Amino acid sequence: MSNLFPMLGWREWIALPELDLPPIKVKIDTGARTSALHAFFVDPYKKGKQHWVRFGIHPHPHDSELAIECEARVKDRRMVSDSGGHKQRRFVIETPMLIGHTLFKAEMTLTNRDTMKFRMLLGRTAMNERFIVNPAESYLQGKPVFGERDD
Repeated sequence: MSNLFPMLGWREWIALPELDLPPIKVKIDTGARTSALHAFFVDPYKKGKQHWVRFGIHPHPHDSELAIECEARVKDRRMVSDSGGHKQRRFVIETPMLIGHTLFKAEMTLTNRDTMKFRMLLGRTAMNERFIVNPAESYLQGKPVFGERDD
């Protein structure tokens, strides 16, 4: 099985090329169903008949000076329970993600993760049939390399 799927550690580097963000550290969370991306503000708006969101990200946990504004089309709004059991209605976007040489499209919710160590969680739905996880390891895939990928 390990020959079929790339192996991830409990934390990895991820790139979100359509959002023009630098690679960020992501916590691999098999306990979370949905992936979540840090957004310190979320501003919904319409482009024609489509719903979009503009949102701000501090990509590095200890640097609130660096703020990047992103835009994405809204795929959905869903009730999501966090690790403490608190329910929150969140915007859901879908965007390409790059881990190592693996590029794939997946959904993620937008939520404020200012108090969290990782700016993003990669949930099991995004990992489904793409990766296996070794929770004893870290950064097995290295930083993402743009322009080189395995399809």
